[in-house]
Formats: sequence, structure tokens, C-alpha cells
Amino acid sequence: MAKSGPQRYPGASTAYWYGSKYPGSAMESNVIVWHTTEGTSLPDYSGGSVAPNLTAKPDFAAKRLVWYQHFDFDVSARALVNKAGGVETNTLNACQVEIVGTCDPATHDRWTKAGYAHLYTPELPDWAIRDLAAFAKWAHDNHGVPLSSGLTFKAYPGSYGANGVRMTGTQWTNFKGHCGHQHVPENDHGDPGAFPIAAILSLAKNGTAQEDDMPTADEIATAVLKKDGLIVVPGAAASNPTWTLSSVQTEILSRLGKIAATEAAQSAAIAKLAQLVGSNVDTAAVVAAVQKAIADAVVKVSVDVTGPDAS
Repeated sequence: MAKSGPQRYPGASTAYWYGSKYPGSAMESNVIVWHTTEGTSLPDYSGGSVAPNLTAKPDFAAKRLVWYQHFDFDVSARALVNKAGGVETNTLNACQVEIVGTCDPATHDRWTKAGYAHLYTPELPDWAIRDLAAFAKWAHDNHGVPLSSGLTFKAYPGSYGANGVRMTGTQWTNFKGHCGHQHVPENDHGDPGAFPIAAILSLAKNGTAQEDDMPTADEIATAVLKKDGLIVVPGAAASNPTWTLSSVQTEILSRLGKIAATEAAQSAAIAKLAQLVGSNVDTAAVVAAVQKAIADAVVKVSVDVTGPDAS
């Protein structure tokens, strides 16, 4: 099958070109398979014997991805397992892209504690999503790769092995669009984990990244509570950024008590005013209006981060 269209991604370096050593098979790619290298530097891919078509390496200072191309876009790469007697993998119209980084939360935690700058696919920065979307758009515009997936990108390590999202041979043969290593039959790898494919493809199609309508319970817990049970108080001084849950509860109850006392005092004052002015004032209506205004204000009460009981 003859390849067509531009074969080199604009701006990609060919410093690590393996197309001469491993000529591969020509094809018309209509699938992008996304991988993660599980490292922080550009791999040597065992001299190219297990290389993808392209590698995207982060440049954190410049906030961009640096691209390296190892094979033409429409030439089979070598990053997938292909078992004898099964379906074709590397040679079945698939362009493969490795992202230098990790999809493993345990690796992410270890690298973070060690101070290693790295990409973690479930939490890709906007600039990485931007550059991945630019590649997806180029592949669509120049090679017709659909800007669609229809697959679930499971979080690692649940994405490893028999993960419930890996395609059958027939599904793989008929698939077009964007998938991950975790979806390819005859393979057991789980990369690229919880990859933000919806945001990438939305940006490639519409120029805006698609976001989830509602955060998950885990995302809320991560954003609000630290592992030691402290609540992060937005706007707090750096010297006192957190309160314990009991401290916040005590402060809220105290403030609600003050509001209730204020409400009672104001109601009494209005009643007294009505007696002084005369019967033309609808005392009950005025009291009800004031009480409603106070009740509405309760929801706007914020905790003073410099108040008592701060921990």
C-alpha cells in the first residue's frame, strides 16, 4: 500500500531516525496509538527496535513539547507486541506516539518527592494538551485520522492486562481514530492510563478543551482536604494555611449564634419602633422581611482565616 500526504511532522527532529535501519511497511494510517515512556528522558528504544513513529518530550522551561520523529507517519513502527497467528498490530494502519512521562500514580508520587519535573498523563498541563491537540489536528487534516475515540482510557494500574477496555481482534481491525496502548489486542501494557483524550480531541476540533461537567468525589477530596485532615483555607496567610475541621465547625457555629442573637435584637427593635410610630406599620411584615434578609446572608458567611482556633 502506498503512503500519501506529508510524512514528517513539522518541526520534529530526525536526530533519532530509525527508518533506514528498520524500513517497516508502508500503509495509510488512520489510527493514532498513544503511549507513555515511563521515563523522564528520551529513550534509545534499544537502538530503534521498539521505537514508535514519534516521541513528544516536554520542555518545561518553554512550556512546550519537543517532537522527535523516528519513522514516517505512514510507515509501521515497532512499539507494540504482535503475536504470531493473531491480528496485525504495528502494521495495521497505526501511527504510534510516545509521550515522555508516566501514567503510574506510584511513579508520579516517587518522582514528585524526588523533585523530578515530569509529565503525569492524568494531570497534563494546558500547554501539553495544546501541543498534543495540534498533532492530532495535523494528523486529521493531512491524513484523515478521525478526531474521535469512543474508548475509555482507564487509570493505571487498572488499565494493565485484561482491563475490560482492550479491543478484540475484530474491533481493532475495524477501529479508526485515537486509542491507547491499553486498548490494543495481544498487548498487556496499560499506558497511557487516564489520558485526557476528550480535552485533546475537543481542542483539536473546536479550539477549546472539553472539561468534565462535575468534579469527582476524589477530585473534591483532593482539592479540599489534605491527607492529615486539615482543611485548606483559600486566601489564608502562608504561615497559617489550614484549619482543623473542628476549628472551622466551632467558628461557624459561633458566627451563626451571633447572627441569631443579632436577628432577635433587630426584631425586638423593629417591634418597639412600631409601637412608637403607631398602628400604620405592619410589624409582622417588617420583622419577616428583616429575618429573611438575615437568613439569606447566612450562606455568604466566610470563615476569617486569622480568627481564633487556627491550627
